Amino acid sequence: MRKSTKLALAFAALAGAVGTTAYAENNASAKMRDYMMMRLDKTMRDSNGTITFDQFSDAMNARLKKMVADNGGKLTVAQLADALEKARYERMAKRIIERYDTRGDGTLTIDDITSRQKKVFAILDRNNDGKIEKSELPKGGRFGRHRPSGGNDEDGMQ
Repeated sequence: MRKSTKLALAFAALAGAVGTTAYAENNASAKMRDYMMMRLDKTMRDSNGTITFDQFSDAMNARLKKMVADNGGKLTVAQLADALEKARYERMAKRIIERYDTRGDGTLTIDDITSRQKKVFAILDRNNDGKIEKSELPKGGRFGRHRPSGGNDEDGMQ
């Protein structure tokens, strides 16, 4: 392969990597801006259309300020990371409970898990022969998402 072709391919790969990273960062920034605007809109609705600096500050950073106060007025990277990780895992746990909890009591049992597994198995067993064949598995590693047969929640379950 010619040197100019190799350089062009290397440049294209680098540009793709940088572009992907920039897109991900822009997407995350857009989500943060949207969330910030939602908080400001709510604060303004609750305050007859205007907000003071104190109201603005509380709307933007109430949880962060509470974490700093709860940690003696200083927050380390490790403490903040632990709090963010805990919040993330709590959101994930809540979604799992909501998805699996058949009685709606906020708890999981073996029966809830088994019931969910039966639903997923039934969806994957397209020919209803009691077995899942490789040809019945979703393509592209998107287990349970965007299936032609459809579904009502985010993972294709009805």
